[in-house]
Amino acid sequence: MPPVQPVHAAPRSPAADEPAVAVAGLNAAAHAARKLYFGTATNNNELNDTQYFALLDDIQMFGQLTPAKGMKWLETEPERGVFTFAQGDQIADLARQSGKVLRGHNCVWYNSLPGWVTNTTWTAPELAEVVTEHCFNIVRHWEGQIWDVINEPFNDDGTWRETLWYNTLNTSYIPLALHAARRADPHAKLYINEYNITGTGAKATSMKTLIKALKRAGVPIDGVGIQAHETVGEVPTDIQRNLEEFVALGVEVAITELDVKFLTLPPTQAGLEQQRKDYETIVGACAAVERCVGVTVWDFTDKYSWIPGTFPGSGDACPWDDDLEKKPAYYGIVDGFQRKR
Repeated sequence: MPPVQPVHAAPRSPAADEPAVAVAGLNAAAHAARKLYFGTATNNNELNDTQYFALLDDIQMFGQLTPAKGMKWLETEPERGVFTFAQGDQIADLARQSGKVLRGHNCVWYNSLPGWVTNTTWTAPELAEVVTEHCFNIVRHWEGQIWDVINEPFNDDGTWRETLWYNTLNTSYIPLALHAARRADPHAKLYINEYNITGTGAKATSMKTLIKALKRAGVPIDGVGIQAHETVGEVPTDIQRNLEEFVALGVEVAITELDVKFLTLPPTQAGLEQQRKDYETIVGACAAVERCVGVTVWDFTDKYSWIPGTFPGSGDACPWDDDLEKKPAYYGIVDGFQRKR
């Protein structure tokens, strides 16, 4: 872990809505709270934006990177057995050069799949081989990382998502992928990553049941990724308890894809203040749980947020605005980390 950065007392500025204690950046705030990192997702095309890149490259601000697209199946194995690592390598190289943690994302998901996977009728043994080969090769290529091996296996009601993987292999695809990842890299941190499990509920309960079953069966599983794609004013109130329940199962947890969207735009000043509180609540819950190792936002600026393209009319979900200016949410993150101190 990089050395903890010093903090300096500074008066609160109502105009800037700054925290009571100033820090050099969000990664510095995470280290002060004894977390491994504060990080962000990014995409390759965004690296050409010089103003954006200057922030992204700042180790005081971001200590971890997740390639949002560049390591997914469509990008890494467009034809069977033909692996293309260039996009992932660009972000992995950036992480290494700037001393940041890299999160591999992801091995097995139901989306972002090439046609050779989705357009073939597979027997169970054939598809098991496909899963094993893919996971082994990408984890081996990017050794020594944290990996979202399984992404989004459940429906919101806690039932299994009926994907190509589940419909052909039932639940066996999960241990298959995890074992392949462990064989590829004995030292990688292996995660299952899911959304709508920030608080307790049916989906979080199903994830806990899965973790217990994997542990009982001796399947390698190190952590649960809590995506935390949330809506302003609707953040769960029992996040810390939920994280503690996961940790009690013998895994670590991380907030992996944090953003807090407005359903209608533009936001009011009161809405921006609520968004600040929501970010503080989520980050503060992680800060309070020892084995919550870090927090990652799903890109840090509204300029590159995925929300408007997926939820038309919604947005402004990130801590920086379209002009790369800090929003009140930024200071909510700082305050969340400072809760522990």
